Amino acid sequence: MPVFLKMSVSITFVRPFARVLVPFTLHRKRRVLYSTILQRFMSSKIPAVSYPSKASTSPPEQLELDGWKITMKSSVQESVPTASSTKDEDPVAATRELIEMWRLLGREVPEYISEEELKTIMECASKSSKKKYLKYLYVKEKMKKAKQIKKEMKAAAKEKAKEDQLLETTKENKQQNFLFLRLWDRNMDTAMGWKGAQAMQYGQPLVFDMAYDNYMEPKELQNTVSQLLESEGWNRRNVDPFHIYFCNLKIDGPFYRELIKRYGEKWNKLLLTTTEKSYVDLFPKDSIVYLTADSPNVMTAFKHDKIYIVGSFVDKKMQPGTSLAKAKQLNLKTECLPLDKYLQWDTGTKNLTLDQMMRILLCLKNTGNWEEALKFVPKRKHTGYLEISQHSKGFVNRLKKSKTFNSFPKGSLNICTQKK
Repeated sequence: MPVFLKMSVSITFVRPFARVLVPFTLHRKRRVLYSTILQRFMSSKIPAVSYPSKASTSPPEQLELDGWKITMKSSVQESVPTASSTKDEDPVAATRELIEMWRLLGREVPEYISEEELKTIMECASKSSKKKYLKYLYVKEKMKKAKQIKKEMKAAAKEKAKEDQLLETTKENKQQNFLFLRLWDRNMDTAMGWKGAQAMQYGQPLVFDMAYDNYMEPKELQNTVSQLLESEGWNRRNVDPFHIYFCNLKIDGPFYRELIKRYGEKWNKLLLTTTEKSYVDLFPKDSIVYLTADSPNVMTAFKHDKIYIVGSFVDKKMQPGTSLAKAKQLNLKTECLPLDKYLQWDTGTKNLTLDQMMRILLCLKNTGNWEEALKFVPKRKHTGYLEISQHSKGFVNRLKKSKTFNSFPKGSLNICTQKK
């Protein structure tokens, strides 16, 4: 009876401290359990010597020598196949893993790599060469992407412009009250083509002599062809165009090849005549006038019944008098433009480009005014027009009407007017 009373007293005394003591004992049991599991796991791989802890007073476990040898041999056998597997790995896969690792590290590596590029990377001897090649591929891929984006933006802008133009045309078509007739580009092309067709049938011929290809270097020949293209364009846009002839044009010659190269598919659609024949075989000699700056005969007026010949060459290195000598061999009449009569010539030669000659002849054909025509002469070559007083003009007109006009020697009247 007294023993039972003592136990009950002790339980009632310990009960208030149970809340504190129970968790402490549970945590201690868990730590012991975890430590035993960890010791068993480590002992299965590599035997480890257990040291006595302060908390536990139990004696340390002793490992036998045979058991230790068995565990070491098993660990070595497990490590051997892993090493052999790394040796047998594919080098392509290893290279890809290396590239992927560099990409994750933030280095300049392309997103897509072909098999050929991968082989090239594998052939690189050092890491630095691999990095340089990968950087080159990265920059190349970046430029390709930028070009593609630019192309897409350009296409989108073009499509948007077409849509806007279509909307404008639909809005304008709704408004039927037009004051003027609208001229489209296709209508202008049709009108120019119609004028060119009329010029080929009824227009005055203008011949370009293409027999000077042997006198020029390739660069000079290219400049000549550029001037011929400009001349053809000015003639096509004129109100009353010439019928252009390209005479002495050798097929598969340098002139022909360059013209085909420049015009392309439009060469067969041009409204002009090309032939290998000479202009002497096509037109009578009496109606031919060869325009050359070396001629002693000055052109006084444009004649609509004459056929003018223009030499197609750039005379930077050619000797003067080449075209004049050719015209004399063929017994043709030659003339030069009256530049000294109307212009105060400053410096440079009196040779003009083919497009300048075309514009001057077109203006003379339409207006007959030398002052208007000679405006196409570059201003860097002259200081202005020659000014003749009203008194001298009246004097010349009176002399023309009088009978004494023919008594003056030829050319003396021009000398007198220039001196005044």
